Amino acid sequence: MSSAAQATSSSEWRARAERVLPGGVNSPVRAFAAVGGDPPIIAGGRGARVVDEDGVEFSDFILAYGPHILGHGHPAVVAALQRQLTRGTAFGATTALEVELAERIVAAMPAVEMVRFVNSGTEATMSALRLARAITGRDRVVKCAGAYHGHADVFLAAAGSGVATLGIPGSPGVPLAAVADTIVVPYNDVAAVAAVLDREGESVAAVIVEPIAGNMGCVPPHPGYLQALRQLTARFGVLLIFDEVMTGFRVARGGAQHLAGVSPDLTCLGKVIGGGLPVGAFGGSRSLMERLAPAGDVYQAGTLSGNPLAMAAGCAVLDELASGAAYARLEELGAALAAGLTETASSAGVPCVVNRAGSMVTAFIGVDAVEDYAQASAADTAAFARVHRSWRGHGVLWPPSQFEAAFLSTAHTSADLERVIAGFGEGLPREATAAVRV
Repeated sequence: MSSAAQATSSSEWRARAERVLPGGVNSPVRAFAAVGGDPPIIAGGRGARVVDEDGVEFSDFILAYGPHILGHGHPAVVAALQRQLTRGTAFGATTALEVELAERIVAAMPAVEMVRFVNSGTEATMSALRLARAITGRDRVVKCAGAYHGHADVFLAAAGSGVATLGIPGSPGVPLAAVADTIVVPYNDVAAVAAVLDREGESVAAVIVEPIAGNMGCVPPHPGYLQALRQLTARFGVLLIFDEVMTGFRVARGGAQHLAGVSPDLTCLGKVIGGGLPVGAFGGSRSLMERLAPAGDVYQAGTLSGNPLAMAAGCAVLDELASGAAYARLEELGAALAAGLTETASSAGVPCVVNRAGSMVTAFIGVDAVEDYAQASAADTAAFARVHRSWRGHGVLWPPSQFEAAFLSTAHTSADLERVIAGFGEGLPREATAAVRV
């Protein structure tokens, strides 16, 4: 919360923000441009709720886009941060916490034998690609349309999420040369990847994929899709990179790769492993990771990488998730929410598909199926904007984009789900019936 001396309304904070921050925000989707209404100015959060600077409370389904799997201010995370704050915040030298968090990740993900911590998902993906290029001696990379792997130039070809939300075609400032080696294929299309590799596999360093897409909205993989990618990349000597920045430790303790039974060559992580603090990581087998300096010749560095506050929070979160009880709770909540949204749309006679992967959920209005970015793009974004405004009126903070997944935490309750379903029903066309209770 703001102190009494500087307490102002959300509208006053927005005016101040627009004078000193481009668009008044530090990440474009926060501007609410795609859904209308003034973006909230958050004062604080606890559990599944956040409060804005006007004192309005919301059930939070953004959860910082995924890391708060235990809710805001979980006691174990707060205690870990408080302990570390008394010891220091950054040293530019290795701490025991980096080793401890790496050990937890390695124990949970058999494909990851060594980890390099960075400060963001963007750093993780661009560093993993650099390593893949060095290992293979090739330059090209295959990615999926609508997949957002961070804002590094090479990945801003047909990117989803914020780029799609704002209607930006890639981004000005990205040279053609930066994306000349980026090949874009549809998600869930094995034949498209096979055709690319048949044609020019000897020049492809890596295929990078979200094993469960979250940046075109939540889009699960077809059965066998990830397994086919593993077989194809192995055949052509191409490295398979799973971008699990969103799904790692969220959909399962071992990530989406555990659910699929597929071992990628490199894995990118973020969000949950930092407990809400800035963090990223990439990892793989010892033989691949030891190409990184100082063990090897591939340079990557970062002054704040392995920041002890993020490491402390990450260790606390992963310890809370270790028993598996949290995932059972998240599955229960996710299933109830998806069922309630589906039934409400059906009762209203409104075409809608609700995609879900554990505690990641997206409702696509106006379509019957979403399995790739083209189908996601066909959803009725105007209807989504109306629903989003209704959600906000019901005290629900939902991602302000059709192309962002929503997230659940173990702190959510049936009352939070009922707010979502009630707002959804009232935001749909007028023939919508009363919302379904869960």
